[in-house]
Amino acid sequence: MAFNFDELTRKAKDVANKAADRTKDAAELVKINVAISGEQKELDKNYRAIGEWFVSEYEGEIPDAVREAVEAVNAGKAKIAELEASKPVKEEPAEDLEEAVPAGKKCPICGAESDSKFCPQCGAPMGE
Repeated sequence: MAFNFDELTRKAKDVANKAADRTKDAAELVKINVAISGEQKELDKNYRAIGEWFVSEYEGEIPDAVREAVEAVNAGKAKIAELEASKPVKEEPAEDLEEAVPAGKKCPICGAESDSKFCPQCGAPMGE
């Protein structure tokens, strides 16, 4: 049985080309998912702005269709205020705390901070 280097080389190149194509496809998929995530965050931000405007504009005359949602938001705001008030008072100055914990890079898509190469929230590359 003869060993054919040309056949082996051709098969190795085929496998390498398939792997490169799959890597390109995976990179494109990540890029698309990051773009989708960024757009979704923008939609959420805009919907939140619309909702905040609506509640402030129609404060005394909230329609029945959204009354429960507005009440839930108000209850949530009250709970957040209560939790904020219950936080223990730190004796360390904020300046010392910032020096002790180095700040990470900020994600260009969602704004999360991390020291990693990719955002732990949305998966976007963190850049330099």
